Amino acid sequence: MSAPKANLEALPRSVQAALVLALAALIAFPFVGSDFYTQMVTRMMIMAIFAMSLDLLQGVTGLVSLGHAAYFGLAGYALAFLTPASAAVSLWWTLPFAVLASALAALVIGFFVVRTQGIYFIMVTMAFAQMVFYLFFDNKVLGGSDGLYINFRPDAGIFGWVPFDLDSKITMYYFTLVIVLLVYAFLRRLLWSPFGRALAGIRVNEHRMRAIGFGTVGYKLSAFTLAGALAGLAGYLWGAQTGYINPELMGFHMSANALMMVVLGGMGNFAGAIAGAFAFEYLMHVFKDLPQLGNVDLGKHWQLWMGLFIVLVVTFAPRGLLGLVTRLGRRRERSHA
Repeated sequence: MSAPKANLEALPRSVQAALVLALAALIAFPFVGSDFYTQMVTRMMIMAIFAMSLDLLQGVTGLVSLGHAAYFGLAGYALAFLTPASAAVSLWWTLPFAVLASALAALVIGFFVVRTQGIYFIMVTMAFAQMVFYLFFDNKVLGGSDGLYINFRPDAGIFGWVPFDLDSKITMYYFTLVIVLLVYAFLRRLLWSPFGRALAGIRVNEHRMRAIGFGTVGYKLSAFTLAGALAGLAGYLWGAQTGYINPELMGFHMSANALMMVVLGGMGNFAGAIAGAFAFEYLMHVFKDLPQLGNVDLGKHWQLWMGLFIVLVVTFAPRGLLGLVTRLGRRRERSHA
């Protein structure tokens, strides 16, 4: 349960060096990239938060959810409902409110789903998410299939003093980057805490954990609720950044995308979820921009190429892209030894 190399929980030096370089690149990016690419990387960072929230369930606790997008979309809708049509709303109370709304929804849904296991857990999470999806999709009062516009980004002012302005694309970029770092630091600390060790034990052998006195249902419900809250944090940032929210953000495809991000990057250490989110979003744009060959529009079938790529990664790098970096780093160390 506590082996340091399990699921890449202990990051090798090669991975640590790659993460430091990636962070330096993210810090410098707005000074060299255009506004379009700055916004695109901002969305990648938001999806990284979303992927980390799912990794807490899948990579750490061993719970595979196909309904995680419900909490992502709920927080975005909370921001849309709280934002008036003629003015911005305060960041400092709408953000906690939206995250709390997602956490509460996860708590209620989790109360029922954590008592199931295996394929039943997967199907029940998807069923609840589809219920939430159609609640918003079929209800004009909640925006219907067209969704809702968020005309103003949240206001960060405190009694007239404005420490930063989220209307600025660069400010929104760095605000999101700070949130990513805080979430990553929090989850890494959680991973090595007694609570995180208990979750890892549940992933390895829940029956043994129950036999030695752990209330596994309570631990799983806590992880499910926390994961929903973090997904809500990502959904709030998505709504604030894009200015638009619709039911598709709660749908099965969004949950499946997050699942593929976690698998693509490498499960169980959260840095892999970040890497997977960036890789998935980047490859999605690359595959969508593929040219037309004869009568075949390659870009139209981007899901096919993405699926083939993920199959290759799972086949030749079963521990994800981060595991591949680790393997290459160790091979280089052996060659220099």
